[in-house]
Amino acid sequence: ASFSILGDLVHQVGGNRVQVDVLVGPGSDAHVFQPTPAQARAVAQSQIVFANGLGFEGWMARLLKTAGYKGLQVVVSKGARALKADRHDDDHKGQGHGHDHGAHDPHAWQSVDNVKVYIRNIAQGLCQVDATGCDSYERNAKAYTARLDALDTEIRASWALIPPAQRKVITSHDA
Repeated sequence: ASFSILGDLVHQVGGNRVQVDVLVGPGSDAHVFQPTPAQARAVAQSQIVFANGLGFEGWMARLLKTAGYKGLQVVVSKGARALKADRHDDDHKGQGHGHDHGAHDPHAWQSVDNVKVYIRNIAQGLCQVDATGCDSYERNAKAYTARLDALDTEIRASWALIPPAQRKVITSHDA
C-alpha cells in the first residue's frame, strides 16, 4: 500500500490472508516520498499494489517502472467523489503547507462515502489476485462498511448537539 491509512484499509479487508507492506509509513510525508532500492525490490515481488490515485502519489508510476512491476495495480479512489481543491498557499497567514494538488483534493479518504468506495475497490482487487479468499474479502469489506456507517452516524449525532456557530475544528492539514 502506498501510505499508512491505505495500508490499514487493505489490512481491514484482507485480514490474515494478506501481508501488507506500507511504503510511506505513519509520520512520513507521501508528497515528498523517495522510494528506496529495498522498497522497489519489495514492490517488484508484490502481487498487488494499492495506490490512492487522484495525483496523491506523484512518484508511483516511476517506482512501478523502475521496479519492473508486473502485478495488479489498484487505484482505490476510482469511482470516489473527489473534492475540489482549495489553494493551500492562499490561507490568511500565507503559510500553506507547501504543495499544490491541482484541481482536486486527493485526500478523498476523509469522506466516509469515499472510504466505502476504497473498501469496495480493495476487495475487488484482492479477489482478482486471490479468488480462493474472495468470500473472506467480501465479508470483511461488508463488516468494515457497517462499522464505517455506524461511526458516521455517531459522529453526525455528536456534531448535531453543537450549535453551528460554535463548531470549530483544528487539524494538522488543510483538507
